[in-house]
Amino acid sequence: METMVKKCPECSGINLFWNRDKGEIICKDCGLVIEEKMVDFGQEWRDFEDGEDVSGRRTGAPMTYTKHDQGLGTEVGRTGDLYGLKSKKDRDKFFRLRKWQYRISTAIERNLKLALAELKRVSSYLKLPKSVEEEAARVYTLAVQRGLVRGRSMESVVAGALYAACRRHEVPRTLDELSEASGIERKEIGRTYRFVTRELNVKILPSNPADYIPRFASSLELSAKTQSKAVEILEKAHGAGLTSGRGPTGIAAAALYVSALLHGEKRTQREVADVARVTEVTIRNRYKELLDALKLEKELERSKKKKR
Repeated sequence: METMVKKCPECSGINLFWNRDKGEIICKDCGLVIEEKMVDFGQEWRDFEDGEDVSGRRTGAPMTYTKHDQGLGTEVGRTGDLYGLKSKKDRDKFFRLRKWQYRISTAIERNLKLALAELKRVSSYLKLPKSVEEEAARVYTLAVQRGLVRGRSMESVVAGALYAACRRHEVPRTLDELSEASGIERKEIGRTYRFVTRELNVKILPSNPADYIPRFASSLELSAKTQSKAVEILEKAHGAGLTSGRGPTGIAAAALYVSALLHGEKRTQREVADVARVTEVTIRNRYKELLDALKLEKELERSKKKKR
């Protein structure tokens, strides 16, 4: 450990030792205690479960919105603990305490317990990162506390919160994907998403079509060069005003389709449409708009000649 003391004031020795347990800086030559740095490296509390805890942890798990009590509450045992109880009296007491713990919980706590379990299931299905799951849980918790869930299904609000979290963290997921994962209609999710974000004043930036390129390209097994060219095409399309008023997935899929043609990695419009979950008509319309506005016909002709 580095200290401000360079030498012993008694014997001018530099052979100093820091006693971690006592928090003292001692001179090994003369034994003088030069400085006391009382730092407690022990636990904040003792663990009385199955003897002393040897893990040496100082605190518990961090707060999280993905649990109905934010990870701060305690439960009266777990189902597995029941097998450790031998007498009928102890088992009856166990069930009685758990029953009363459930009874004294509020309606909001019971709602959150069910909803957050559903949120974790949908998040796992869509393979969303923990940051998105945490943000979605926070949005849903605020919605419940403000009474926004009343009159709406729990599943639709969960899906709307997840979609809002995906948009905020720039994790590209479409309404169709959320609909498939949650079992709620696409229109209902969109309606709930708009209502919740408006009431909670959650600011959402417009979707960037370029965010969808890596995922679509991975599904179509396209090269990195094709991905880069697709992003470049989207940047030019944004400058030409082609991205405003159009679905981000459609324009991203069309840019990837054009880029694949330019690099000789031909994919059919049907294949691209299936990956992007749009219609072939959308791909054709966006494709024509990109060719006309960005003058890409010559590039396509040159790429065809090179193949010959």
